[in-house]
Amino acid sequence: MDKKKEVADIKFKIHRFKRYHFMKEIVLVLATRNKGKMKEFKLLFHRLPVKIKGVSEFRSLSKFEEEGSTFEEIAINKAKCVSKALDLPAIADDSGLAVEALNGAPGIFSARYAGKLATNDKNNRKLLEKMEGKENRNATFMCSIAISKPNGQILTYAGECSGIILYEPVGTNGFGYDPFFYYPPLKKTFAQLSVEEKSRVSHRGQAMRKVKNDFKKIMIWLKEK
Repeated sequence: MDKKKEVADIKFKIHRFKRYHFMKEIVLVLATRNKGKMKEFKLLFHRLPVKIKGVSEFRSLSKFEEEGSTFEEIAINKAKCVSKALDLPAIADDSGLAVEALNGAPGIFSARYAGKLATNDKNNRKLLEKMEGKENRNATFMCSIAISKPNGQILTYAGECSGIILYEPVGTNGFGYDPFFYYPPLKKTFAQLSVEEKSRVSHRGQAMRKVKNDFKKIMIWLKEK
């Protein structure tokens, strides 16, 4: 390890201890089976007294609700359902792509735009078909995050990121619509960004930073009856 990095890491650990030493590590269940989201949320809570577990680690939970008419409603319902079923605090997000020329579609149906069993490829193909002949390529990724206690109490956070829908996919990272979502400030698609780069600018990254900034308050809130 580089000497400067080693010193910085030691200083960070000292700072972390002073700030969080009184906080016992908690388990927070992430209401998703999406491996990409798991990676992003684990990065968010890296070095904090939180153990992120996925719903796939709990055999007793076969499925959970994904109902609602907005990203926030769906995130809240997922978090509440998982938290109540497992008697553990849970965090959930719901996010999607809103395209101006398509009146906000695919929106809350982003993950299943091409049908219930849709793959990323099928969703992207449908998006390109719907965008044929459209000059306005503006689009916004939107995200809502909800944290729920077993008693049903909720905290919510939101973030969004605007970009342009390309005609061809570029990049191999990320998931979903990332290869077609061009982010002008970095002159790259989301699929060209590393997980760290994407987390700094994405809709989910923005919502996650709000969660991280409120971390101390959240920890205290989770321990309250």
